[in-house]
Amino acid sequence: MSFTLPHQYNSHDSQEPYLAHQETSPARPLGRPLVGMSTSVPVEVILAAHRCPVDLNNVFINSPNPRALINEAEAMGFPRNMCAWIKGIYATAMAMEGLEAVISVIQGDCSNVLGLSEILGERGIRIIPFEYPPDRDKARLAWQMDKLAETLGAAPTDVIKVKSRLDSIRAKLIRLDELTWRENKVTGFENHMHLVSSSDFNCDPDTFEAELDDFLVQAMAREPLAHRVRLGYVGVPPIITGIYDYLEELGAAVVFNEVQRQFAMPPQSHDIIEQYLKFTYPYDLFGRVHDIGRAVAQRQIHGLIHYTQSFCYRQVHDIIFRERLDLPILTIEGDKFGPLDNRTKMRLEAFVDVLGDQ
Repeated sequence: MSFTLPHQYNSHDSQEPYLAHQETSPARPLGRPLVGMSTSVPVEVILAAHRCPVDLNNVFINSPNPRALINEAEAMGFPRNMCAWIKGIYATAMAMEGLEAVISVIQGDCSNVLGLSEILGERGIRIIPFEYPPDRDKARLAWQMDKLAETLGAAPTDVIKVKSRLDSIRAKLIRLDELTWRENKVTGFENHMHLVSSSDFNCDPDTFEAELDDFLVQAMAREPLAHRVRLGYVGVPPIITGIYDYLEELGAAVVFNEVQRQFAMPPQSHDIIEQYLKFTYPYDLFGRVHDIGRAVAQRQIHGLIHYTQSFCYRQVHDIIFRERLDLPILTIEGDKFGPLDNRTKMRLEAFVDVLGDQ
């Protein structure tokens, strides 16, 4: 085989979901088996294999009590000084009904994913490894996708058809992003919510698109929002709630969500391999720096919020961001699930005030 062919919520309530998923075990269209993902993978392959893709990060953070899932993992022996997302993914996968397998990105994601995969395998969950080649080698990525398709039983021609179907949805997500930064009609949180959910299309692309269409109609009819400060959000999606709403209260708008936007796969490519080679998140940091720098200039961004997760190796990226990106950066750190704390609120307020004065 070869692929080288020509909902919303009140964010001040820490117990409410902040993504589009609503349950620990999502609905399965047509009763199809669930295939979990540790991060974004070629979702076209899963759908072409007549299975439902499930981003375990989204289901975890949107569960009725994410903190309880973290505590459960720690009770099972996971160390406190380990990323809370890893612990949440573990407990979510163990609790999920109808989970056929988990695609584990052992190259191109968190450095703890390999250990997570081993313990999930030990608990009886089928693990399907997947690797993004660090050198962006097209042949190696094509081989990985071929292997994934063979494992799941997806025909390459069906994968290409699914990609064409998803491309039409992704084009609408790019339009939503333009409504955020160009026309100021979509909030940073709304942008985050829709883009981050495109990692798995909520297990149901048709319903996802219908809801997206409704939202776009509403957004385009709005009057432009007024803000004195334009911000970019870089780094992984936050585990803490209330950041976007609080920034809005301060008169600041997030007009760029870096990683979330990447889940929507811009810019689009007709070649599925090229599409996933352009996906910046799994590869070196410098591709991300270039993407961020371009967005800063295009979107007239005044400053960046760099979110880092406690005990994550990506925290060291802050050094290069500050060296390579010529604009103010505020770095905030999140540990476990919960609302925005007062200390971080004070830092955000000071940052926005300084940018507003400038």
